[in-house]
Amino acid sequence: ELNEDSAAAPSAQEGGEDEEEEEEEGEKEKERETLPPIPTGPTAAAGELERRAKNQFSTFSSFITSINQKKEGIGNRNSPTQLVIPNIKNVRDLPPICLDVRQKQRISIDTLPQEVKAPIPPEPSFPIRTKTVQDFQDDVEKAKSSGDWKTVHNFYSTTFDSFLEINAAFKKDTSSTFNTIEDSGINAKFVNVVYDALLNTPQDVQKSVLKGIINGLLQEWKGPRTKDDLRAYCILLQNPQFSNTSTYVIYAHLLRQIAALTEADHHFLVHWSKKIAQRRFKELVDRLLQFISLRLFPAKPEEFPPMVKCTWWIPSATKVLSLFNASNSLISPPIISYTDFYNSTLDHIDLMEEYHNWQCYGNSHRFSFCQYPFIISIAAKKVIIQRDSEQQMISFARQSLVDKVSRRQKPDMNMLFLNVKVRRAHLVSDSLDELARKRADLKKKLKVTFVGEAGLDMGGLTKEWFLLLIRQIFHPDYGMFTYHKDSHCHWFSSFKCDNYSEFRLVGALMGLAVYNSITLDIRFPPCCYKKLLSPPIVPCDHNTLVGICDVTLDDLFQIMPELAHGLSELLSYEGNVEEDFYSTFQVFQEEFGVIKSYNLKPNGDKIPVTNQNRKEYVQLYVDFLLNKSIYKQFAAFYYGFHSVCASYALLLLRPEEVEILVCGSPELDMSALQRSTQYEGYQKSDLTIRYFWDVVLGFSLDLQKKLLHFATGSDRVPVGGMADLNFKISKSETSTNWLPVAHTCFNQLCLPPYKSKKELKQKLIIGISNAEGFGLE
Repeated sequence: ELNEDSAAAPSAQEGGEDEEEEEEEGEKEKERETLPPIPTGPTAAAGELERRAKNQFSTFSSFITSINQKKEGIGNRNSPTQLVIPNIKNVRDLPPICLDVRQKQRISIDTLPQEVKAPIPPEPSFPIRTKTVQDFQDDVEKAKSSGDWKTVHNFYSTTFDSFLEINAAFKKDTSSTFNTIEDSGINAKFVNVVYDALLNTPQDVQKSVLKGIINGLLQEWKGPRTKDDLRAYCILLQNPQFSNTSTYVIYAHLLRQIAALTEADHHFLVHWSKKIAQRRFKELVDRLLQFISLRLFPAKPEEFPPMVKCTWWIPSATKVLSLFNASNSLISPPIISYTDFYNSTLDHIDLMEEYHNWQCYGNSHRFSFCQYPFIISIAAKKVIIQRDSEQQMISFARQSLVDKVSRRQKPDMNMLFLNVKVRRAHLVSDSLDELARKRADLKKKLKVTFVGEAGLDMGGLTKEWFLLLIRQIFHPDYGMFTYHKDSHCHWFSSFKCDNYSEFRLVGALMGLAVYNSITLDIRFPPCCYKKLLSPPIVPCDHNTLVGICDVTLDDLFQIMPELAHGLSELLSYEGNVEEDFYSTFQVFQEEFGVIKSYNLKPNGDKIPVTNQNRKEYVQLYVDFLLNKSIYKQFAAFYYGFHSVCASYALLLLRPEEVEILVCGSPELDMSALQRSTQYEGYQKSDLTIRYFWDVVLGFSLDLQKKLLHFATGSDRVPVGGMADLNFKISKSETSTNWLPVAHTCFNQLCLPPYKSKKELKQKLIIGISNAEGFGLE
């Protein structure tokens, strides 16, 4: 039991306490083994709860004192009762709820095989409850018109009085067990109607529900939880009353009990949660996120017990939230976006302390949000990765300096950087040579020099080097990547060659971009980033396959939609596949004008595709196209990326988040850029500035991207949005005959004070359309 060491506080009942102490000692011992300790102050329970009941449940404390904690009095609702609440001094931390994974593997809810079943105790006999949805709605309408809520009050107080009553009311059929993950047996419509009406009922009705929930949580558990208990937990989690901070103590204990369930029980909750309607699923997630946020940063600290006295609140809530995240991940498309699990409040805590705790202690007994990376926003993850990168840069630079001094050599500043010198005419070959020759320096700060040009790299030249290099490497004539017009993305060429070093270069470029916080204009499908994190940490055994992941027809749709559609048609074909298609487990590819055949399985050319094995054929075909046929190319790409970005921080990322870190977002919001722009020499109300924004907001998307590229060196938006660009417009004290000038390293646009909107538009378009190179060769 979670609270086996907790102790009860003195009773709030008036008079006669000293004389009854010895008689009640045995009963208190039993109470210690029931409900996990509800954290309150060391004074009487009623006093602490009264301080919390500020909002909707303003008289909550007076109701709490009427609950009978004694086992023999729980069933008597007419007798004066009270709730004995354990003393906060004896509250202990929540037992560890994470797997002991010291290899720093990402925490996830591993869904068990369907045949795994928890031990099933004998089913209890349910009280007979015949009220239907319509009956309940009629009762509510009568209560609203007459003002007599007695019938509704009785329904709520009875229904939520125990887990047994909850099942009696909301189970579809009390005579059925519903012991499978496919069907929870919950009458979801009835639950929704009852909860939708709850917040519009009088206070005493709402308090009766909370009283019943406490009774349910107080019951003594003997043996494993039944499926009826899990149903009750699933229903109670949906209670909208838990959005109110005055109910957080009860909510915390509900979450604690759910978090401490067995893995098999969690397995059922995960699958049952898939059936919750999208809006209510989102409300559940938002309620948990709000609970975590307000526990971290309470608006009124006096509403809650001190953080040190209830350290288990946040771990319990986060664990339960992970169940919903797992449930969301089981469905394609998911119920809600993965970004809906982000908690932006965490952006304001010490993330590096969280990260270091996770690095030091893994997923053991010390809680860290990094154990549950789905809750950390991409902006927060970017901060972790940037600081981790900076620390690695400093470490490598310091080691270089120490090595230089130990050899009695004169140190210079260049040794602290990864200095890349390239010629524009030989951009790819020079870059490949430089990165191969300076492989030991890849984790130093990058500086680029174009030979023969006077540009000093303070960020702008680095951005331009990335842009030009990526543009050249991905050109169709180069042959490394194939551009698919239907999906508007690139994919690896399957042509065999003797040297895959250029694929390693592209991977290293992507790694350098993330490492140096540069966004790239690369159009890879999501499948690429999934493969890039397979595995997220480079294996020590070089014989281990890398870049191989489970791929589906959906992944192929993102790259080759026409081919994927054809395979989908094959799967749904109602005729005789073998006779009508006359295909075998063999595929053909053209390589440099020569048609080559490949067997999808041993002797595949002799195995016909039939109605019985067509699913296997499609899966093997997709796996061949996305994994096997490009293995050497992608392996080189994988090792290139991880040669720069090898970090445990990658374990925190989803494939979609890696894509955003590498490429930024293509969605431009020039109005947001206008709001965040800083000015030097101008005021935002100046006529030239008003002309500028009138022109820019009227530009086509292509011209807006050219402007962004002209001013910042990239046409993509960084993770933090336009505000993260720190875009500045400065007044250029030059003739208005001059074109605008940009300092890409500072994201700065120097704009002469043009006299008319027409002149500004003309000069700006000329400037942004001719913006490559220094012209000093």
